[in-house]
Amino acid sequence: MKTAERTDTAELSADIDVSLVIPMRDEHENVRRVCNEIESLMSTDGRRYEVIVIDDGSTDGTGPEIEKMAEKDPRFVVIEFTRGFGQAAALAAGFRHARGKIIVAMDGDGQNDPRDIPRLIDRLEGPPKCDIVSGWRKNRQDTWLTRRLPSVLANRLIRRLTWCPEIHDFGCSLKAYRRETLEDIRLYGEMHRFLPALCRWRGARLGELVVNHRPRTAGETKYGLKRSIKVLFDLLTVKFLGDYLTKPIYFFGKTALVGVAIAAVCVAFAIVQKLGYLTEHGRAVMLNDSIFVLFAMMVFITSVMLLMIGVVSELLVRIYHESQGQAPYKIRRVIRADEPTSAESVGIRH
Repeated sequence: MKTAERTDTAELSADIDVSLVIPMRDEHENVRRVCNEIESLMSTDGRRYEVIVIDDGSTDGTGPEIEKMAEKDPRFVVIEFTRGFGQAAALAAGFRHARGKIIVAMDGDGQNDPRDIPRLIDRLEGPPKCDIVSGWRKNRQDTWLTRRLPSVLANRLIRRLTWCPEIHDFGCSLKAYRRETLEDIRLYGEMHRFLPALCRWRGARLGELVVNHRPRTAGETKYGLKRSIKVLFDLLTVKFLGDYLTKPIYFFGKTALVGVAIAAVCVAFAIVQKLGYLTEHGRAVMLNDSIFVLFAMMVFITSVMLLMIGVVSELLVRIYHESQGQAPYKIRRVIRADEPTSAESVGIRH
């Protein structure tokens, strides 16, 4: 079996239409079932495909089971991590090695139904056309208190803050992507659940499709209530990246203005108290004795520091984009009157 890592992801294989990316961790009992279902479905679908299975540091024999599938069918590719790095890292590795024009991600626990894969791919072509189609587990087969209720609350919050009202289930791993949509996206931490939002801010067209969700029949879930805290922290990061990545001075500047306004109000209140108003028994409070003056000074100094941080952040953003050769925009295509063409064919870097 070939174990050399593929490093040139710019070269696509013309023989592959769909790449399936499946992270697995301690899913020994589900490997054969999931892989056999995919093989049975895709062999009759007509699309040329590959299946990339990522062993995310499994300790229960999942790795050898995946290797057996790869030995039997060369369309199965195995990526083995040295230890468990998490689902986001597994998806990032799968996306990097995928060669298909369309990339479909799904869980390896058997709860996602492979029969939804062709439906997701067809939905990409619309109408209307989409760059990402996210699965919606409308009839989710999980426990209400520990899985479904936190998911409902988190999805409502994410929809509101990321401006993605069309997505009802950010936590569903079953999603179809056009390859070019993922080319300039980097995943860190637990950011995989926010992929639609990250891509939306780069101009991707989103769609959603109700998918079948099956109860888990083997193995143990890797999710719980403790992940909700991580989701909140990641949501703050995504919100900042989406709204202020290319203009951080707006965030720090607005925060500084709020601080200056608070400082001004405190100074005004201190002056009013010096005149003998809003004090006990009408006794005037000297400015050098007023706590409001001290608080105003602290807030004002903090506001100036925030403004300076914003200026430094602007410089860092420009250095980042210029050093990486990345533009702060993404071109879908270029149309000329004499020669209609795409962004890729004219050598535009995103």
